[in-house]
Amino acid sequence: MGSVVIPIPDGDQGFTHDLKQEKKFRVSLSPVISYVQKNRDTIRKAIHAIKVGIALVLVSLVYFLDTLYDEVGDDNAMWAIMTVVVIFEFHAGATLSKGLSRGIGTVLGGGLGYLAAVLGQQVGGIGNPFVVGVSVFIFGGAATYARLNPNIKKRYDYGVMIFILTFNLVSVSGLREENVIEIARERLVMIVLGFAICICISLFVFPMWASDELHDSMVSKFEGLASSIEGCIEEYFRLVNEKENQSVQPTASFRDCISVLNSKAKDESLVYFAKWEPWHGRFGLSHPWEKYQNIGEVLRELAAIILSLKGSLNSPEEPLQALRESIKEPCEAAGSSLAWTLRELGESIMKMRRCQPRAFIVPKLKLVRQELSQVMCPFKLGKLDNAEGFAVASFVFTLMGVVEKLEDLSKEVEELGELAGFLQD
Repeated sequence: MGSVVIPIPDGDQGFTHDLKQEKKFRVSLSPVISYVQKNRDTIRKAIHAIKVGIALVLVSLVYFLDTLYDEVGDDNAMWAIMTVVVIFEFHAGATLSKGLSRGIGTVLGGGLGYLAAVLGQQVGGIGNPFVVGVSVFIFGGAATYARLNPNIKKRYDYGVMIFILTFNLVSVSGLREENVIEIARERLVMIVLGFAICICISLFVFPMWASDELHDSMVSKFEGLASSIEGCIEEYFRLVNEKENQSVQPTASFRDCISVLNSKAKDESLVYFAKWEPWHGRFGLSHPWEKYQNIGEVLRELAAIILSLKGSLNSPEEPLQALRESIKEPCEAAGSSLAWTLRELGESIMKMRRCQPRAFIVPKLKLVRQELSQVMCPFKLGKLDNAEGFAVASFVFTLMGVVEKLEDLSKEVEELGELAGFLQD
């Protein structure tokens, strides 16, 4: 029998070829990945705009298809479009919350409006508009008064507004129309149609989860505050000759602290929307979103303390330089420990794992507190007999305040891990 020789490439050459191909593929994707990371918010906004456009096209089929249009009519078909325009929000939880609020407000307003219209028709004559007018006054005024309540306005303002609108439209329509129940039914069907289209597109087409945004923003706050502490410590102990060099840019930036201080309203909105969202990814229906609010409050208090260090950076440099050099080493060590603690806590939330603060973080913070207490001895601070000593003491005291607030923060993160069921390390 004849033999066939099959050439076998050298193993090393084949492996090297695969590595080159993989490296080339990674290099080709790097610009795309970099662009997506830099323009993430813009891309998400564009996706949301496309989703709203798709929803409007789908709901407009009521007008495009003659069969549907003849069935519902022009006056009722517009309610589907109005529903899409009004309730389609950026986050899935916000869309679901607003849609359900609109549905409940429509049902209650339509039902009570129908009863008012029927009662007016039963009275008949001049009593019909009188009954309807009194009903509109009572229910409209009561609902408007309820909207002024801060708790209702914060969460149910849109639903109450829809209740007022629907009640007035349905009850007043009974003055000129006989088949009020048919009108209310057709409008409710159109509203449900618009709501269904919004929910389906919001939940199943590139969903924007408020829970993911809240989780990621909370993690970024830890990193931002850690960088602020490191930059402040480095700026405070910079050498005199570097200070005189105007080309050297300040390393301390408090932009992250200001961002954290201004994040309360956004955090509250994201927490509220996250509660409405269904189970998805890492987050279940009973995820303790309230804990994120508590952690956010502690982070804002911590950001305010760090921001108070800004005054220490504006103190006269050269007279204080000798004192600063005497406390430089322990303060820099404390700053590194504080930054490490913040990053460790943020990483535990990001990876959803328990970092066991009581076993590792709290003892380290207590050690930092002891070291800073030793720095505060009158001998090292020039016996505090002048403004220079008081200025340096104020800086050290502020660092001790940061340590105390980090202890509270570590407890909050530990409680979050226990309630959310984070995995053990």
